[in-house]
Amino acid sequence: MTSGSFAELDALPTEELRERAFALARERRDIKFFWTVFRNLPDADEAAELDGAPNSIGPIVDEAVALWREFEGHIAYGEQEPLLRAAFIDYLQKHQGER
Repeated sequence: MTSGSFAELDALPTEELRERAFALARERRDIKFFWTVFRNLPDADEAAELDGAPNSIGPIVDEAVALWREFEGHIAYGEQEPLLRAAFIDYLQKHQGER
């Protein structure tokens, strides 16, 4: 699978871009890419506000599960969609031809 030009990639739905970028990042074992995406998901701000105290472990687990669901594609991207689309396209173009 080739990554394509910017115009070709930009014409794809966000979910297709996510699938392609995630497949490439999994293949490359690129934790940094996943972490960058993870921080920009809609629920990430709420998870970052949790203090991690022992009595808040329930909310931490709940937020982690919510973020994971988004991470795996069960996402309503919200206002973060343009940023995430740009990250997916950039990643695909940057690593084009590495497969």
